Amino acid sequence: MTESNFAARLARAMHDHDSLVCVGLDPEPEKFPPAFRNSPRAIFEFNRAIVDATADLVCAFKPQIAHYAALAAEDQLADTIAYIRERAPGVPVILDSKRGDIGSTAEKYAHEAFGRYGADAVTINPYLGFDSAEPFLKYADKGIVVLCRTSNKGAREFQDLEVDGRKLYQIVAEHVAQKWNANGNCLLVVGATYPAELADIRARTGEMTFLVPGVGAQGGDVNLAVRSGMTKSGGGLVINSSRGILYAGAGPSGLSDTFAAAARHATLELRAAINAARR
Repeated sequence: MTESNFAARLARAMHDHDSLVCVGLDPEPEKFPPAFRNSPRAIFEFNRAIVDATADLVCAFKPQIAHYAALAAEDQLADTIAYIRERAPGVPVILDSKRGDIGSTAEKYAHEAFGRYGADAVTINPYLGFDSAEPFLKYADKGIVVLCRTSNKGAREFQDLEVDGRKLYQIVAEHVAQKWNANGNCLLVVGATYPAELADIRARTGEMTFLVPGVGAQGGDVNLAVRSGMTKSGGGLVINSSRGILYAGAGPSGLSDTFAAAARHATLELRAAINAARR
């Protein structure tokens, strides 16, 4: 039997797999091996192979909804999540959708994540304030992953703006930790590409868990990110890699039939690097 509470499920997966690695399931069919490209179910079949190759090495999987919706492949997203439930029932699924809208619309987005897809957690944008977050926060057993200091190059444009002596990302971090996290189910998105900010947010939020994108293809330093962002016990991080794992075996002509083995090897390497930094 697996825990129903997201935080408990995540902690159990971290412990059982000795891992802080999250694999981002962001399929790009044009990069698939030739054998997949003409299949009407190529996305699901590719994801299934990745899940089979990495399920015992990760603490979470994170499908990014745009990679499915843009291709009218929402059914394959639902089937991927259902397959994870079957193949790796102890591994939680974070739906990366970055939703944020007025309350009545946010209720629909919350139902989309937790009702339609059955995700364990969802990413949201805090820009509209509490009434846009509240429909998600009502799901006390689910994880609500709030954008704070994102990994992209343009993050500084707004997130570094100063308000009363603090930067906006600092205000978001403290506000979520102190006011939105009554159920203990909030996480923060903090990019590996900004290790100084990782350390700053850790100091401001105590033991909160961070979803950390930006390693691998985006160039974030794993050792520096872990040492900057981990809790005193060496945890508190869900470190995501998408392209760096999914397409680890890509050559000049794209992926070969050994892509799943390459993905497993890349996941093992990332887990080892993270654990070396933790310890």
